[in-house]
Amino acid sequence: MDFIKKEVMQMKENNMGLFLHKDSSSVDIGPLRSRFTGQNATVGFDGVMEEMMDMLTGRQSTRQIIPIVGMGGIGKTTLARNLYVSRLIVRHFDLLAWATISQEYSMKGILLEILLCIKSQESKETYSAMREDELGLVLHKTLIGRRYLIIMDDMWSIEAWELVKFFFPDNNNGSRIIVTTRLRIVASQLTDSRGIEMSFLDDDQSWNLLCQNVFGEQGCPNLELEEIGKKIAKSCKGLPLSIVVIGGLLAKSERTREYWEYVFENISSIVNLEDNERCLRILNMSYDHLSVQLKPCFLYLGSVFPEDDKIRVSWLIKLWVAEGFLKPKSGKSMELVAEEYLNDLIERNLVLVHIRGSSGKIKFCIIHDLLRDLCLRQAEKEKFVCVFTRDNHSSLDAQQIETQHRIFIHRGKWEEELDIPRMSHAVQSASLTRSMICDFKEVLPSLNMRLLRVLKSNDRALHYGDIYSIEAIFQLVNSRYLAIRVDWMQISLYLSSLHHIWNLQTLIVYGAWNTIAPPEIWKMHQLRHIEFVMLDLPDPEMDGRDQDKIIVLENLQTLLQIRNFKCSEAVVKRIPNVKKLRLYYQDVEQLSSFCLNNLCRLEKLESLGCYFALEKEPIIRNHLLQNLNFPHSLKKLLLYRTRLHWGDMAIKIGSLPFLQVLKLETNAFCGDEWETIEGQFCNLKFLLIEDCGELRYWRTESSHFPCLEQLSLRDLDILEEIPWGIGEIPTLETIVLKFCSHSAVISAKEIVEEQLENGNEDLRVRVYFWKHYQLENLVTTPNFQVEIH
Repeated sequence: MDFIKKEVMQMKENNMGLFLHKDSSSVDIGPLRSRFTGQNATVGFDGVMEEMMDMLTGRQSTRQIIPIVGMGGIGKTTLARNLYVSRLIVRHFDLLAWATISQEYSMKGILLEILLCIKSQESKETYSAMREDELGLVLHKTLIGRRYLIIMDDMWSIEAWELVKFFFPDNNNGSRIIVTTRLRIVASQLTDSRGIEMSFLDDDQSWNLLCQNVFGEQGCPNLELEEIGKKIAKSCKGLPLSIVVIGGLLAKSERTREYWEYVFENISSIVNLEDNERCLRILNMSYDHLSVQLKPCFLYLGSVFPEDDKIRVSWLIKLWVAEGFLKPKSGKSMELVAEEYLNDLIERNLVLVHIRGSSGKIKFCIIHDLLRDLCLRQAEKEKFVCVFTRDNHSSLDAQQIETQHRIFIHRGKWEEELDIPRMSHAVQSASLTRSMICDFKEVLPSLNMRLLRVLKSNDRALHYGDIYSIEAIFQLVNSRYLAIRVDWMQISLYLSSLHHIWNLQTLIVYGAWNTIAPPEIWKMHQLRHIEFVMLDLPDPEMDGRDQDKIIVLENLQTLLQIRNFKCSEAVVKRIPNVKKLRLYYQDVEQLSSFCLNNLCRLEKLESLGCYFALEKEPIIRNHLLQNLNFPHSLKKLLLYRTRLHWGDMAIKIGSLPFLQVLKLETNAFCGDEWETIEGQFCNLKFLLIEDCGELRYWRTESSHFPCLEQLSLRDLDILEEIPWGIGEIPTLETIVLKFCSHSAVISAKEIVEEQLENGNEDLRVRVYFWKHYQLENLVTTPNFQVEIH
């Protein structure tokens, strides 16, 4: 390994380190290998280079396939090129060959390219005259008994490998095949062993790459340019392709602060125009490779959310469903199909996971700025959507947008620059619009859009009770998706007409407290998601004629947040497929009508939140909790001020077979001791105990939480210690303590130290204190982090 590090350092000194050529998509690598050893900018991927060299020259004798995976422009081909010309690699292998596969390939073309690398003395005409099987036979005979390295660059389909794999013999002598691809699924189909997943450059690496592209080995000449240069490098979001394009421009331009500031302020448009739009051409290959169903989903994702937005996946999925982009699959809900589509885009490195929730599901995703620019350009080209931006909002007129089916108006730092009257006038003419997403805080235009199916608005006028606007919204009879912010005093007046929007799938209302839903809501069989700050949901109206004609809301999956939910049999029958339910109890009356034991009849329920604001009504609370039963289907449970006893845990919660996330907040449980038992919490991955202030003793063993990955403890002032067995849970990754007792913190420190002594370097502890807290004997280490608030 030391020899490999020395080789990588030598490559850096000779300017042969990771470089990016002016045309990274079509370079003839092969017999003229020396062509690629010129003066080029070094990228900060030394660690990846070392890892790859170790995999290539390691002792494993069987033939290995090593995928290099990452989005377009991240440096996959560059890494492969540098390995290909490395003196260590050239000496290690008897034969080296390179083939660029791309989206359009042929068996003969792949074999021909490899043979011309290996047998450079032969003419192309000789091999071109041969049949595919003849070329394959020649290649197989050439490789037999030799240690070879074959690089197959830019593979988009496993079929390309299937065509030629039989011609690469396993000589049991350490031969290797490198495959670069943007698609994780291709990598997983090629091999079960690990490959290399390319990451974005950090800020320092980005600046180093930009600096070397602009100034070469001389470095940046002054601090003024360095200051703005680092901002430019950071704005490229770690993508080497973008950095190199900007670097090429700056290298041949005037080196003044004024010009560099201009570049910084216009970096997106410059990257997309420079070098004949090379960035967009490279990234556009990923778009072209998408299926007919995925293309509109990708364009929508890149257009509907503002630049640098963290995209909430639950919103995105609901919007995709409402827009009708998804192809139904037998036995799967449209939401599950949408999740599959999103995962497909992630596997293609077009979308990045930003935050996962406590259950491990993707909560937020992001898209690189260059890919977003690609979406906006393609969407405009296909007339897929009209996006109002700082640059175009003043030039768009009624005639240009009157035929637009989708209009997106993003909030942003340039909101004050909007020409509101002109924009409102233009939007009013868009009578054919199907979708409007309007997140700036100004007055919506009159909604003369009878065909509107999707409306997502953060309109200030609605929030402050503009009656006309609210009334107009509930006359949009073709709507499938409504997400609005309103004044709570007004919304109930217009919900009575809600049932006229008979195709409505999603209703999300912010700012509306103590809203009463109309009884007709039980006749809206298309409903999939209902989300309010607080909603009173009445029991369905029943009479003799309706007994045999119950309308079941088969599609309803989300109900948030329902106040004083009685959970009557009549209601439970109508929502058999609800997956997410949040309940809030306060000022409860007619106690005998509440049947919380019926919750266990919701056999599809996966996520449940129960909030009890009944501190002054302990008798009512205890009566409700006595009948509280949870369905076995639950994966996530949140309890707030329920004041259950720790002894109830084993009876009501511990035995839930699929429970993965348990959040106990503010007096969810009371009592000073919790002792767990064997055979429970079999699948629990995340446990939060917050502000259960009576808890002093917690007794447990590692086997009582066999799958726990994250433990979070907050505001536990008298907890004496974290049980020693917690540290011995093999799956545990993180312990977080926020504002807990000093003794609990000390026990966490001792746990992580013992685990380090036992060879467990994966466990991390993070501790948060108030500023005034006196820290004693708490030395920060990589595995034990302390933060002061």
